[in-house]
Amino acid sequence: MPGIDISVALHKLHVDFMYVPIKQKKRTFNDEKNQAVRAKVELLLKANAIHELQFPKWIANVVLVKKPNGTWRMCTDFTNLNKACPKDFYPLPCLGRLVDGSAGHKVFDFMDASRGYHQIKMYSKDEEKTDFITEYGLYCWKVMPFGLKNARIWRYMLMTCW
Repeated sequence: MPGIDISVALHKLHVDFMYVPIKQKKRTFNDEKNQAVRAKVELLLKANAIHELQFPKWIANVVLVKKPNGTWRMCTDFTNLNKACPKDFYPLPCLGRLVDGSAGHKVFDFMDASRGYHQIKMYSKDEEKTDFITEYGLYCWKVMPFGLKNARIWRYMLMTCW
């Protein structure tokens, strides 16, 4: 799977040890939504963005949101996991300072991270915390999914720093 090298960015979850892993009960969907989930899961498996899991600690449900074009967007309900992660108050860099800091360098490179999700790998020990359940099995994310707390910071930093 193409993406950003782990030496540049790797998403780690900082879960407060006081929280007990929560397993959400599986939600049921109608046939249309189940087919959309199956198609998205197959696409993610083919892209090597997720893998099947046997013994989950955290279980989140998938949520389907209708796009303007009539298709379904599959999201993961990380409500419980996000409550267990403290907010990262990392001060975002000033774009002007980054541009000024690049002056005088011989090489200036741009990295396309406008779609930062699914490009940044998850820390291998944190993959098991990103579990989600469907009619077709249990899976966990190998890449940073949309919906995790503090994930926006990576996307912003990659867009501005490269």
